[in-house]
Amino acid sequence: MSTPTIGVLALQGDVREHLTALESVGAHAVSVRRPAELAAVDGLVLPGGESTTIDKLLRIFELRDLLQARIKEGLPVYGSCAGMILLADRILDGTADQQTVGGMDVVVRRNAFGRQVDSFETDLDFVGISDPSTSSGRRGGPVRTAFIRAPWIEEAGRDVEVLARIPAVDTQGRPVAAAGRIVAARQGPLLATAFHPEITGDTRVHGLFVGMVAGG
Repeated sequence: MSTPTIGVLALQGDVREHLTALESVGAHAVSVRRPAELAAVDGLVLPGGESTTIDKLLRIFELRDLLQARIKEGLPVYGSCAGMILLADRILDGTADQQTVGGMDVVVRRNAFGRQVDSFETDLDFVGISDPSTSSGRRGGPVRTAFIRAPWIEEAGRDVEVLARIPAVDTQGRPVAAAGRIVAARQGPLLATAFHPEITGDTRVHGLFVGMVAGG
């Protein structure tokens, strides 16, 4: 597959930023709002936004069942922030009627880092992403990340590969209360991050996902 077609679920959230990031790393990026559009893509991004709203809109637009079916068939999907919540098999602190699409054997805590005012940026080591200043090494970085009303993974199943955790100290050397929390993971063709790489302009996570879609 030379140029994969990757959709961005365009019901709510930071759709444009993901489209731009995907195009910059060599994918053909398209918006997805209809079942026929979802059926035609090689991979899908579930963007950041409001997970409860996206959950309801998936059902209204008759996309939820098709998305679940395609995930079971092996569709590569990348969930960012709210998208991580949607990919989780189980969530904590969700609303009473909130549902997920599922697929990843993880427990995700919604709004784990606090409210909008608690948003922050930090640098993370990320398994599978190389540092552009070096020529080798599976663990690279730092990757600049933005956390906005972000979740974290409370528990991960044995088939889930942990890709990034919150560091013990921030970029100023101060201790971090959430140190060690899982904020990026992969299970087969599913990738999830608690943060927004599209906001900081670091496209390496999108590049990793494009490689997954292309069979890398």
